[in-house]
Amino acid sequence: MHEALLYTSLADKRVHCRLCQHFCQIADGRRGICGVRENRGGTLYSLVYGKAVASSIDPIEKKPLFHLLPGSTSYSVATVGCNFRCRHCQNAQIAQYPRAHQGELPGKFLPPEQIVREAQAAGCASISYTYTEPTIFFEYAYDTAKLAHQAGLKNVFVTNGYISAEALRSIAPYLDAANVDLKAFRDEFYRDVCGAKLQPVLDTIRLYRELGIWVEVTTLIIPGYNDREEELRDIAEFLVSVGPEIPWHVTAFYPTHELRDAPRTSAQILRRARQIGLEAGLRYVYEGNIPGEGGESSYCYNCGELLIERYGFSIRQSRVKQGCCPDCATPLDGIGL
Repeated sequence: MHEALLYTSLADKRVHCRLCQHFCQIADGRRGICGVRENRGGTLYSLVYGKAVASSIDPIEKKPLFHLLPGSTSYSVATVGCNFRCRHCQNAQIAQYPRAHQGELPGKFLPPEQIVREAQAAGCASISYTYTEPTIFFEYAYDTAKLAHQAGLKNVFVTNGYISAEALRSIAPYLDAANVDLKAFRDEFYRDVCGAKLQPVLDTIRLYRELGIWVEVTTLIIPGYNDREEELRDIAEFLVSVGPEIPWHVTAFYPTHELRDAPRTSAQILRRARQIGLEAGLRYVYEGNIPGEGGESSYCYNCGELLIERYGFSIRQSRVKQGCCPDCATPLDGIGL
């Protein structure tokens, strides 16, 4: 156990967790929505600190982050638990593990210092807090990110965007980039499919940019759920209002977990979503989960020339020169390009 950050003691040994936008009030002996923070006698504890359920070395493009150190590798780490209950979760067996196994919390001991050492030994340029929602293992991520920052490694959140503003501001000095899931643009979808609300996610995306953290956004397009052109246009226009340089990844859904009644997303739907994003004024829109369709590559938003050619998570060629288009000298937005 590790005492949690960001909570307030209340009467009757209750606590008010300030970590995420659920702002749980937790009775003595109970856990928050995430399933990994428990009130014991009026003290809130993280039960997954240093308890990794997954760790691996991934291409940074797998996060997906296309504008952070392209072609580099990232040491990825996660614990069990999540503050969402997405019916279409692709990592449900670890994200929802506590709910499915009477609160059990598996994992191997992997302290922050060891994560940084292993990342350096493997030649990784960054550490990604991913696979499950990193907010719910915030103390673990915070301590690791601080050490990684001191060691010259970048830190990345792959997140649902439900972190509280207070928590995000506290880790911001050590956090370099994030990919935020913007799952839909209707509160009904968030409520019924994810067990959450839309507006906090929109607020978080704005805050990431205000804090100077590089942000990319992913929308998993599910036929019949969030694939209407009007909704896709709303997402694109919102992102443009935050910053036209934000890359938008529109990715293909496949039936999984509890959401098996929707078909796979076609390449045609992704192409149309990409077109909608570009028409709205976004500089970079990428198609994901359908390799080889041509929508994975980066183009200069000024002259239209190919800058980085991708296939899946690999880079076939990069024409970027000192962060700029070699044809018109327009800078490519991002970090370490």
